[in-house]
Amino acid sequence: MSEKTVKPQPGKKPREQSIITKTYLLAYNFGQVLGWSYMLYQLLNYYLTDLRKTTALWDYIGATVVIFQNAAVLEIVHAATGIVPSNVVLTTFQVFSRVMLVCGVLLATPNAIFSPGLPLALFAWSVTEIIRYGFYGFNLLNIVPGFLTFLRYTTFIVLYPTGVTGELWCLYWAQSYAQKHKIWSIEVPNTSNFTFSYLYFLWIVMLLYIPLFPQLYLHMFALRKKVLGPKVKSK
Repeated sequence: MSEKTVKPQPGKKPREQSIITKTYLLAYNFGQVLGWSYMLYQLLNYYLTDLRKTTALWDYIGATVVIFQNAAVLEIVHAATGIVPSNVVLTTFQVFSRVMLVCGVLLATPNAIFSPGLPLALFAWSVTEIIRYGFYGFNLLNIVPGFLTFLRYTTFIVLYPTGVTGELWCLYWAQSYAQKHKIWSIEVPNTSNFTFSYLYFLWIVMLLYIPLFPQLYLHMFALRKKVLGPKVKSK
């Protein structure tokens, strides 16, 4: 899903960070800001120039997406090693939901990259991650600007459903290819007597959005009220 809602584990205090750890986290977060900013530039440049007439969007932006989205796997390592006070299970779920979409859908099914949902997802991801990583980076320096906090807990109102719509659209386009070519599927008979349908897996993933999206979306509204104060009304 688009918006990450990773939060500290209950009762778990942040480990005091060494200079090396803090420097690494600063480099990681601001490196991601630069990467996602470049991706947003590529996306806008693609639609504001004549590139779309000669090049497919994924051919132009795909490498950047793969590099910086998969770099988020390091967040699982950060949580597991305790250098950030995030829940490992929740972090793993949220990171791999995006990684699966990139590697298991966009890279695995040629038609998904032409889905109208791709630019929607990439735009929502890019803006969200620029704000999120920027927020984390400045938080390490204890100088988070007020406007960045506001953006962190406000832009999700539009970007979260936009990203989810784009993701579901890509998944929908992928399932037709998976059905026709039976990619990553295992059929019986085989020596292990085991069967797996990647098509059904994609359907299950899409169905999971129904219960998960409302919960995470409402959770972000609760965080917004907690962080920005009761006087801030959700739009």
